[in-house]
Amino acid sequence: MLKNIKVVEQGTFITGPCAGMMLADLGADVIKVESPGSGDPYRTYQEGLYSPHFQAYNRNKRSIALNLKEEDDKEVFRQMIAEADVFIQNFRPGAAERLGAGYEQLKAINPNIVYCSINGFGPDGPYRDRPSYDSVAQALSGFLGIVTDRENPRFLGPALADAITGIYAAYGILGGLVSRGSSGKGALIEVSMLEAMTHFAIEPFTALFALGAAPKGLDRPRLAQAHILRTKDDKLVAIHLSSPEKFWNQLVESLDAGWMQDDERFSTRLARIDNYEALGEELNKITKTKTRDEWTAIMEGSDVPFAPINEVEEVVEDPQVKHMGLIVDVEPDGEDAADRAVRPAVTANGSRATSIRPAPRLDADGAAIRASLAEGKGWPALQPTNDPTSRQAEESV
Repeated sequence: MLKNIKVVEQGTFITGPCAGMMLADLGADVIKVESPGSGDPYRTYQEGLYSPHFQAYNRNKRSIALNLKEEDDKEVFRQMIAEADVFIQNFRPGAAERLGAGYEQLKAINPNIVYCSINGFGPDGPYRDRPSYDSVAQALSGFLGIVTDRENPRFLGPALADAITGIYAAYGILGGLVSRGSSGKGALIEVSMLEAMTHFAIEPFTALFALGAAPKGLDRPRLAQAHILRTKDDKLVAIHLSSPEKFWNQLVESLDAGWMQDDERFSTRLARIDNYEALGEELNKITKTKTRDEWTAIMEGSDVPFAPINEVEEVVEDPQVKHMGLIVDVEPDGEDAADRAVRPAVTANGSRATSIRPAPRLDADGAAIRASLAEGKGWPALQPTNDPTSRQAEESV
Protein backbone atom coordinates (compact mmCIF):
# COMPACT_ATOMS: atom_id res chain seq x y z
CA MET A 1 0.00 0.00 0.00
CA LEU A 2 2.94 2.36 0.59
CA LYS A 3 5.10 1.05 -2.23
CA ASN A 4 5.97 4.50 -3.62
CA ILE A 5 6.47 6.24 -0.27
CA LYS A 6 10.06 7.16 0.63
CA VAL A 7 10.95 7.48 4.28
CA VAL A 8 14.09 8.78 5.99
CA GLU A 9 14.17 7.50 9.56
CA GLN A 10 16.64 8.93 12.05
CA GLY A 11 15.33 6.89 14.95
CA THR A 12 17.00 5.12 17.86
CA PHE A 13 15.92 2.45 20.33
CA ILE A 14 12.18 1.74 19.81
CA THR A 15 9.72 4.61 19.26
CA GLY A 16 11.16 6.03 16.01
CA PRO A 17 12.28 2.67 14.61
CA CYS A 18 8.88 1.15 15.41
CA ALA A 19 7.14 3.92 13.47
CA GLY A 20 9.50 3.33 10.55
CA MET A 21 8.94 -0.41 10.72
CA MET A 22 5.16 0.01 10.63
CA LEU A 23 5.51 1.98 7.38
CA ALA A 24 8.08 -0.45 5.97
CA ASP A 25 5.76 -3.36 6.73
CA LEU A 26 3.16 -1.65 4.52
CA GLY A 27 5.66 -1.40 1.68
CA ALA A 28 7.33 1.98 2.21
CA ASP A 29 11.01 2.29 1.26
CA VAL A 30 12.61 3.22 4.60
CA ILE A 31 16.23 4.31 4.73
CA LYS A 32 17.56 4.42 8.28
CA VAL A 33 20.18 7.11 8.95
CA GLU A 34 22.62 6.05 11.66
CA SER A 35 25.77 7.37 13.29
CA PRO A 36 29.01 5.94 11.92
CA GLY A 37 30.77 3.36 14.07
CA SER A 38 28.05 2.12 16.39
CA GLY A 39 24.79 3.17 14.73
CA ASP A 40 21.50 2.96 16.57
CA PRO A 41 22.36 2.25 20.25
CA TYR A 42 19.85 -0.61 20.18
CA ARG A 43 22.27 -2.48 17.92
CA THR A 44 24.61 -3.02 20.87
CA TYR A 45 21.95 -3.92 23.44
CA GLN A 46 23.69 -7.27 23.54
CA GLU A 47 27.11 -8.10 22.12
CA GLY A 48 27.97 -6.98 18.60
CA LEU A 49 26.06 -4.62 16.31
CA TYR A 50 23.04 -6.79 15.56
CA SER A 51 21.09 -7.48 18.73
CA PRO A 52 17.72 -9.26 18.53
CA HIS A 53 16.19 -6.08 19.98
CA PHE A 54 17.46 -4.06 17.03
CA GLN A 55 16.36 -6.69 14.53
CA ALA A 56 12.83 -6.65 15.92
CA TYR A 57 12.11 -3.01 15.04
CA ASN A 58 14.27 -2.47 11.97
CA ARG A 59 13.25 -5.14 9.47
CA ASN A 60 12.38 -4.23 5.88
CA LYS A 61 14.67 -1.16 5.99
CA ARG A 62 17.97 -0.01 4.48
CA SER A 63 20.83 1.62 6.40
CA ILE A 64 23.25 4.44 5.71
CA ALA A 65 25.75 5.83 8.21
CA LEU A 66 26.08 9.62 8.08
CA ASN A 67 27.99 12.07 10.25
CA LEU A 68 25.84 15.18 10.05
CA LYS A 69 28.70 17.28 11.38
CA GLU A 70 30.60 16.70 8.12
CA GLU A 71 29.65 18.67 5.03
CA ASP A 72 29.83 15.77 2.57
CA ASP A 73 27.47 13.69 4.68
CA LYS A 74 25.20 16.68 5.22
CA GLU A 75 24.86 16.98 1.45
CA VAL A 76 23.96 13.30 1.10
CA PHE A 77 21.34 13.78 3.82
CA ARG A 78 19.91 16.88 2.11
CA GLN A 79 19.64 15.05 -1.21
CA MET A 80 17.76 12.22 0.44
CA ILE A 81 15.41 14.64 2.20
CA ALA A 82 14.71 16.43 -1.09
CA GLU A 83 13.10 13.25 -2.43
CA ALA A 84 11.61 11.88 0.78
CA ASP A 85 7.90 11.79 1.58
CA VAL A 86 8.41 11.25 5.31
CA PHE A 87 11.05 12.00 7.93
CA ILE A 88 11.00 10.41 11.40
CA GLN A 89 13.12 11.31 14.42
CA ASN A 90 12.78 10.61 18.14
CA PHE A 91 15.39 12.94 19.64
CA ARG A 92 14.92 15.05 22.72
CA PRO A 93 13.49 18.51 21.89
CA GLY A 94 16.14 20.72 20.27
CA ALA A 95 18.51 17.91 19.26
CA ALA A 96 17.23 17.63 15.68
CA GLU A 97 17.74 21.36 15.14
CA ARG A 98 21.33 21.13 16.33
CA LEU A 99 21.91 18.39 13.74
CA GLY A 100 20.31 20.42 10.98
CA ALA A 101 17.31 18.10 10.91
CA GLY A 102 14.63 20.25 12.53
CA TYR A 103 11.24 20.70 10.90
CA GLU A 104 11.84 24.19 9.53
CA GLN A 105 15.28 23.17 8.26
CA LEU A 106 13.94 20.15 6.35
CA LYS A 107 10.81 21.98 5.21
CA ALA A 108 13.10 24.51 3.51
CA ILE A 109 14.59 21.63 1.51
CA ASN A 110 11.30 19.81 0.87
CA PRO A 111 8.09 21.80 1.58
CA ASN A 112 5.94 18.70 0.99
CA ILE A 113 7.60 16.48 3.56
CA VAL A 114 5.56 14.84 6.31
CA TYR A 115 7.82 15.38 9.33
CA CYS A 116 7.29 13.26 12.46
CA SER A 117 8.86 14.25 15.76
CA ILE A 118 8.59 11.79 18.67
CA ASN A 119 9.67 12.64 22.21
CA GLY A 120 8.97 11.88 25.83
CA PHE A 121 6.79 14.72 27.10
CA GLY A 122 6.16 17.12 24.23
CA PRO A 123 8.13 19.96 22.61
CA ASP A 124 7.70 22.36 25.56
CA GLY A 125 6.42 22.57 29.12
CA PRO A 126 7.93 21.77 32.53
CA TYR A 127 8.97 18.22 31.61
CA ARG A 128 10.38 19.10 28.17
CA ASP A 129 14.01 18.24 28.91
CA ARG A 130 13.47 15.20 31.09
CA PRO A 131 14.72 11.85 29.78
CA SER A 132 11.92 9.39 29.14
CA TYR A 133 11.86 5.64 28.77
CA ASP A 134 9.13 3.04 28.57
CA SER A 135 8.64 2.60 32.32
CA VAL A 136 8.57 6.37 32.89
CA ALA A 137 5.83 6.88 30.31
CA GLN A 138 3.80 3.96 31.66
CA ALA A 139 3.98 5.48 35.14
CA LEU A 140 3.32 9.15 34.36
CA SER A 141 0.41 8.49 32.00
CA GLY A 142 -1.59 6.58 34.63
CA PHE A 143 -1.45 3.36 32.63
CA LEU A 144 0.74 1.60 35.19
CA GLY A 145 -1.52 2.74 38.01
CA ILE A 146 -4.46 1.09 36.27
CA VAL A 147 -2.89 -2.30 35.57
CA THR A 148 -0.66 -2.72 38.61
CA ASP A 149 -1.61 -4.79 41.63
CA ARG A 150 -0.88 -2.43 44.52
CA GLU A 151 -0.01 -5.33 46.81
CA ASN A 152 2.55 -6.75 44.38
CA PRO A 153 3.52 -3.97 41.93
CA ARG A 154 5.39 -5.07 38.83
CA PHE A 155 6.25 -3.50 35.49
CA LEU A 156 4.64 -5.01 32.44
CA GLY A 157 6.80 -6.16 29.56
CA PRO A 158 7.65 -5.94 26.74
CA ALA A 159 8.21 -2.22 26.18
CA LEU A 160 4.54 -1.30 25.73
CA ALA A 161 4.88 2.48 25.90
CA ASP A 162 7.73 2.54 23.39
CA ALA A 163 5.95 0.37 20.84
CA ILE A 164 2.54 1.99 21.33
CA THR A 165 4.07 5.44 20.81
CA GLY A 166 5.69 4.21 17.59
CA ILE A 167 2.34 2.88 16.37
CA TYR A 168 0.62 6.20 17.20
CA ALA A 169 3.38 8.00 15.31
CA ALA A 170 2.81 5.81 12.24
CA TYR A 171 -0.91 6.52 12.53
CA GLY A 172 -0.20 10.25 12.56
CA ILE A 173 2.16 9.95 9.58
CA LEU A 174 -0.47 8.10 7.55
CA GLY A 175 -2.92 10.89 8.35
CA GLY A 176 -0.32 13.42 7.19
CA LEU A 177 0.16 11.56 3.90
CA VAL A 178 -3.59 11.41 3.27
CA SER A 179 -3.89 15.12 4.08
CA ARG A 180 -1.02 15.92 1.73
CA GLY A 181 -2.78 13.97 -1.01
CA SER A 182 -5.75 16.33 -0.85
CA SER A 183 -4.08 19.61 0.12
CA GLY A 184 -0.70 19.24 -1.58
CA LYS A 185 0.99 20.42 1.61
CA GLY A 186 3.31 18.59 3.95
CA ALA A 187 2.70 18.30 7.67
CA LEU A 188 4.39 18.41 11.05
CA ILE A 189 3.33 15.39 13.11
CA GLU A 190 4.27 15.49 16.79
CA VAL A 191 3.61 12.74 19.33
CA SER A 192 5.01 12.18 22.80
CA MET A 193 5.11 9.04 24.87
CA LEU A 194 2.97 10.80 27.48
CA GLU A 195 0.28 11.62 24.93
CA ALA A 196 0.28 8.17 23.37
CA MET A 197 0.01 6.27 26.64
CA THR A 198 -2.60 8.61 28.11
CA HIS A 199 -4.74 8.19 24.99
CA PHE A 200 -4.17 4.44 25.08
CA ALA A 201 -5.75 4.46 28.56
CA ILE A 202 -8.76 6.40 27.29
CA GLU A 203 -11.40 4.13 28.86
CA PRO A 204 -10.46 4.68 32.53
CA PHE A 205 -10.16 8.42 31.92
CA THR A 206 -13.66 8.41 30.48
CA ALA A 207 -14.87 6.54 33.57
CA LEU A 208 -13.27 9.23 35.73
CA PHE A 209 -14.94 12.06 33.82
CA ALA A 210 -18.33 10.33 33.59
CA LEU A 211 -18.55 8.62 36.97
CA GLY A 212 -16.11 10.57 39.10
CA ALA A 213 -13.89 7.58 39.81
CA ALA A 214 -11.27 5.77 37.73
CA PRO A 215 -10.73 2.00 37.90
CA LYS A 216 -7.77 0.65 39.83
CA GLY A 217 -5.46 -2.30 39.27
CA LEU A 218 -7.89 -5.19 39.68
CA ASP A 219 -11.08 -3.39 38.64
CA ARG A 220 -10.84 -4.23 34.96
CA PRO A 221 -10.47 -8.02 35.31
CA ARG A 222 -13.04 -8.01 38.11
CA LEU A 223 -15.65 -6.17 36.03
CA ALA A 224 -14.82 -8.20 32.92
CA GLN A 225 -14.92 -11.39 34.98
CA ALA A 226 -11.52 -12.43 33.67
CA HIS A 227 -9.60 -15.05 35.59
CA ILE A 228 -6.17 -16.68 35.26
CA LEU A 229 -6.43 -20.26 36.50
CA ARG A 230 -3.78 -22.85 37.30
CA THR A 231 -4.01 -26.43 36.07
CA LYS A 232 -2.82 -29.79 37.42
CA ASP A 233 0.43 -29.60 35.44
CA ASP A 234 1.16 -26.11 36.84
CA LYS A 235 0.23 -24.35 33.61
CA LEU A 236 -2.20 -21.48 33.18
CA VAL A 237 -5.42 -20.81 31.30
CA ALA A 238 -7.34 -17.56 30.91
CA ILE A 239 -11.12 -17.16 30.82
CA HIS A 240 -13.17 -14.03 30.14
CA LEU A 241 -16.84 -14.29 31.06
CA SER A 242 -17.80 -10.66 30.32
CA SER A 243 -21.51 -9.74 30.30
CA PRO A 244 -23.58 -12.44 28.56
CA GLU A 245 -24.90 -14.93 31.11
CA LYS A 246 -24.44 -17.73 28.60
CA PHE A 247 -20.68 -17.66 29.13
CA TRP A 248 -21.10 -18.30 32.86
CA ASN A 249 -23.59 -21.08 32.21
CA GLN A 250 -21.26 -22.70 29.69
CA LEU A 251 -18.34 -22.49 32.11
CA VAL A 252 -20.29 -24.10 34.94
CA GLU A 253 -21.35 -26.89 32.62
CA SER A 254 -17.80 -27.42 31.32
CA LEU A 255 -16.43 -27.58 34.86
CA ASP A 256 -19.26 -29.86 36.01
CA ALA A 257 -19.85 -27.38 38.83
CA GLY A 258 -23.60 -26.87 38.85
CA TRP A 259 -23.49 -26.13 42.59
CA MET A 260 -22.00 -22.71 41.79
CA GLN A 261 -25.27 -21.54 40.24
CA ASP A 262 -27.00 -22.15 43.57
CA ASP A 263 -24.31 -20.41 45.61
CA GLU A 264 -25.56 -16.88 46.38
CA ARG A 265 -21.99 -15.58 46.03
CA PHE A 266 -21.97 -16.55 42.35
CA SER A 267 -25.62 -16.79 41.28
CA THR A 268 -25.69 -13.41 39.49
CA ARG A 269 -23.15 -11.40 37.52
CA LEU A 270 -23.07 -8.62 40.13
CA ALA A 271 -22.56 -11.19 42.87
CA ARG A 272 -19.65 -12.70 40.95
CA ILE A 273 -18.12 -9.25 40.60
CA ASP A 274 -18.50 -8.58 44.32
CA ASN A 275 -17.01 -11.98 45.13
CA TYR A 276 -14.33 -11.98 42.44
CA GLU A 277 -11.51 -13.30 44.65
CA ALA A 278 -13.65 -16.04 46.18
CA LEU A 279 -14.82 -17.16 42.74
CA GLY A 280 -11.22 -17.31 41.54
CA GLU A 281 -10.29 -19.53 44.46
CA GLU A 282 -13.15 -21.95 43.77
CA LEU A 283 -12.39 -22.08 40.05
CA ASN A 284 -8.73 -22.80 40.77
CA LYS A 285 -9.67 -25.73 42.99
CA ILE A 286 -11.45 -27.25 40.01
CA THR A 287 -8.91 -26.46 37.28
CA LYS A 288 -6.11 -27.97 39.37
CA THR A 289 -7.74 -31.39 38.97
CA LYS A 290 -6.86 -31.69 35.25
CA THR A 291 -3.98 -30.73 32.97
CA ARG A 292 -4.05 -27.72 30.70
CA ASP A 293 -4.43 -29.91 27.61
CA GLU A 294 -7.37 -31.70 29.21
CA TRP A 295 -9.12 -28.42 30.03
CA THR A 296 -8.37 -27.09 26.55
CA ALA A 297 -10.09 -30.09 25.02
CA ILE A 298 -13.09 -29.63 27.32
CA MET A 299 -13.37 -25.86 26.74
CA GLU A 300 -13.10 -26.22 22.96
CA GLY A 301 -16.42 -28.05 23.06
CA SER A 302 -18.10 -25.10 24.78
CA ASP A 303 -18.73 -21.43 24.03
CA VAL A 304 -16.53 -20.13 26.84
CA PRO A 305 -14.03 -17.39 25.86
CA PHE A 306 -10.81 -19.03 26.97
CA ALA A 307 -7.22 -19.66 25.93
CA PRO A 308 -4.20 -21.45 27.31
CA ILE A 309 -1.62 -18.90 28.42
CA ASN A 310 1.04 -19.83 25.89
CA GLU A 311 4.74 -19.35 26.23
CA VAL A 312 6.30 -17.69 23.18
CA GLU A 313 7.62 -21.07 21.99
CA GLU A 314 4.08 -22.48 22.14
CA VAL A 315 2.60 -19.62 20.13
CA VAL A 316 4.85 -20.55 17.20
CA GLU A 317 3.31 -24.05 17.17
CA ASP A 318 -0.30 -22.96 17.78
CA PRO A 319 -2.67 -24.37 15.11
CA GLN A 320 -4.44 -21.04 14.49
CA VAL A 321 -1.14 -19.17 14.27
CA LYS A 322 0.10 -21.71 11.73
CA HIS A 323 -3.17 -21.55 9.78
CA MET A 324 -2.87 -17.75 9.47
CA GLY A 325 0.79 -17.91 8.45
CA LEU A 326 1.60 -15.52 11.27
CA ILE A 327 5.21 -16.69 11.52
CA VAL A 328 7.16 -16.14 8.30
CA ASP A 329 10.70 -16.67 7.10
CA VAL A 330 13.34 -13.97 7.29
CA GLU A 331 15.64 -13.86 4.30
CA PRO A 332 19.07 -15.28 5.28
CA ASP A 333 21.53 -12.72 6.65
CA GLY A 334 24.11 -14.48 8.81
CA GLU A 335 24.23 -16.73 11.86
CA ASP A 336 23.32 -13.95 14.30
CA ALA A 337 20.15 -13.05 12.39
CA ALA A 338 16.69 -14.33 13.29
CA ASP A 339 15.51 -16.89 10.74
CA ARG A 340 11.80 -16.24 11.35
CA ALA A 341 9.61 -13.32 12.39
CA VAL A 342 6.04 -12.35 13.13
CA ARG A 343 4.59 -11.01 9.89
CA PRO A 344 2.74 -7.66 9.72
CA ALA A 345 -0.71 -7.92 11.26
CA VAL A 346 -2.54 -6.32 8.33
CA THR A 347 -4.04 -8.25 5.43
CA ALA A 348 -4.77 -5.99 2.44
CA ASN A 349 -7.05 -7.08 -0.38
CA GLY A 350 -6.56 -10.68 0.64
CA SER A 351 -2.77 -10.45 0.57
CA ARG A 352 -0.38 -10.67 3.47
CA ALA A 353 3.39 -10.79 3.86
CA THR A 354 4.96 -14.21 3.39
CA SER A 355 8.55 -13.22 4.20
CA ILE A 356 10.50 -10.42 5.84
CA ARG A 357 13.69 -8.64 4.80
CA PRO A 358 16.13 -8.69 7.73
CA ALA A 359 17.13 -5.59 9.61
CA PRO A 360 20.07 -3.96 7.80
CA ARG A 361 23.67 -4.23 8.87
CA LEU A 362 25.15 -0.86 9.77
CA ASP A 363 25.72 1.20 6.60
CA ALA A 364 24.97 -1.86 4.47
CA ASP A 365 23.35 0.33 1.81
CA GLY A 366 25.50 3.41 2.25
CA ALA A 367 27.75 2.88 -0.75
CA ALA A 368 24.85 2.24 -3.14
CA ILE A 369 22.91 5.28 -1.89
CA ARG A 370 25.92 7.58 -2.09
CA ALA A 371 26.84 6.35 -5.58
CA SER A 372 23.32 6.81 -6.92
CA LEU A 373 23.08 10.35 -5.55
CA ALA A 374 26.57 11.25 -6.82
CA GLU A 375 25.66 10.04 -10.32
CA GLY A 376 22.57 12.24 -10.34
CA LYS A 377 20.21 9.24 -10.29
CA GLY A 378 18.58 10.32 -7.05
CA TRP A 379 17.10 8.02 -4.44
CA PRO A 380 18.23 4.51 -5.45
CA ALA A 381 15.51 1.97 -6.10
CA LEU A 382 15.13 -0.81 -3.58
CA GLN A 383 16.43 -3.95 -5.25
CA PRO A 384 14.28 -7.09 -4.98
CA THR A 385 16.03 -9.65 -2.84
CA ASN A 386 16.23 -12.21 -5.63
CA ASP A 387 18.09 -9.70 -7.80
CA PRO A 388 21.79 -10.63 -8.05
CA THR A 389 22.72 -6.98 -7.42
CA SER A 390 20.78 -6.78 -4.15
CA ARG A 391 22.51 -6.17 -0.82
CA GLN A 392 21.74 -9.63 0.45
CA ALA A 393 23.19 -11.27 -2.64
CA GLU A 394 26.32 -9.11 -2.47
CA GLU A 395 26.93 -10.04 1.16
CA SER A 396 26.58 -13.73 0.47
CA VAL A 397 29.22 -13.73 -2.27
